[in-house]
Amino acid sequence: MRHRKAGSKFNRSSSHRKAMFRNMVTSLLKYERIKTTDQKAKELRGWADHIITLAKRGDLHARRQALAIVREKAVVHKIFEEAPKRFASVSGGYTRVIKLGRRQGDAAMMSLIELVTPEVKKPKKKKTAKKKAAAKRAPKKAAAVESKAAEDAAAEESAAAEETVTPEAAPADADTAEKAEKQAAADETPEDSPQKPEAVETPADTKPEETEK
Repeated sequence: MRHRKAGSKFNRSSSHRKAMFRNMVTSLLKYERIKTTDQKAKELRGWADHIITLAKRGDLHARRQALAIVREKAVVHKIFEEAPKRFASVSGGYTRVIKLGRRQGDAAMMSLIELVTPEVKKPKKKKTAKKKAAAKRAPKKAAAVESKAAEDAAAEESAAAEETVTPEAAPADADTAEKAEKQAAADETPEDSPQKPEAVETPADTKPEETEK
């Protein structure tokens, strides 16, 4: 039975297998993504998570432990600077494996393993008692303002309707005013004013009498 013997052997000796994964985890941390077989990518996740956990701890002993695994010092310094900020919001799952299909030749399943940058969620601000009360009063204030605006608009429309005169009524008022002026002028004329004598019409057949010579 294989008790306490987790992990795949990959038909390699322990030293060969250890050297292979040291090289792979160095390349992954340096370039942030590598392409390999699916089984190796799944096994590599544990190595990458271990190095990033040491980088988040950040002390001298953790740095020395990482240098015992990672081949390049520059990669260790890089991950120790970036990891505390980049992976501060999560405590695992720093990598992602994407399957690419089978490799041409031996038909081995290929995968892409890459580092993941988690999304930082902003904490929601809690509403205070004053803000809650203001939020409750806001609809009432809005309704009062709308009703007042509607009343003002109705008052303005009624005042404008009273002031304006329709075009049909204007000529009628002018005619009545003119008639009233003529009637007033007729009433003011005196009764004993001399009147012209009426012209007497003479018949057309009557001729003046001839005077005797």
